[in-house]
Amino acid sequence: MATDAPDGELIAASVARPTMFSVIFDRHYGGLYRYLRRQVGADLAADLASETFVTAFARRGTFRPETTDARPWLYGIAHNLVRNHQRQQRRRLAAYARHGAEPAADAHSDGEFELADARADSVAVNARLTKALARMADRDREVLMLFAWADMSYAEVAEALSIPVGTVRSRLNRARRELRGLLLEHGPAQELLGESHG
Repeated sequence: MATDAPDGELIAASVARPTMFSVIFDRHYGGLYRYLRRQVGADLAADLASETFVTAFARRGTFRPETTDARPWLYGIAHNLVRNHQRQQRRRLAAYARHGAEPAADAHSDGEFELADARADSVAVNARLTKALARMADRDREVLMLFAWADMSYAEVAEALSIPVGTVRSRLNRARRELRGLLLEHGPAQELLGESHG
């Protein structure tokens, strides 16, 4: 089977030929890891991303072969794993907010820091963003992060969280309203609010 086949076909083929699942890993690990890193930090993100693919591999026989994109399925698994770490996530976001650090900052082995996928114009905006995220209801924050940071559509977020699209829209609107007051007064925030796509 060609490695450019849709995700569903590759996952179905991996039931008989487990090595085919490596194509799914190669396609989606980077994006999933970056999404998780923004939520839980680099160390835990690597563990959760790996655990996501271990879980997905174990459940690959239940994946619908007609599904062309495995992202909502994978992000749904990751979401459930992150949910188990919500208490730590809230503490981490609160700490970032207190110290004005960017949650996407990632330390490399050479000791230099890189702002991964930076979406804000200043440290002050980042501190306000992390403080607002820490105060948000988990369900609203989850929708916002999948939509804005994982760049998923309403339908993909709905599939990942196993909720109706209408619920995604209402939660996202509520999350945007909550963040808007804190961010718009400090400059452009449309990208942070996930208003550039839909």
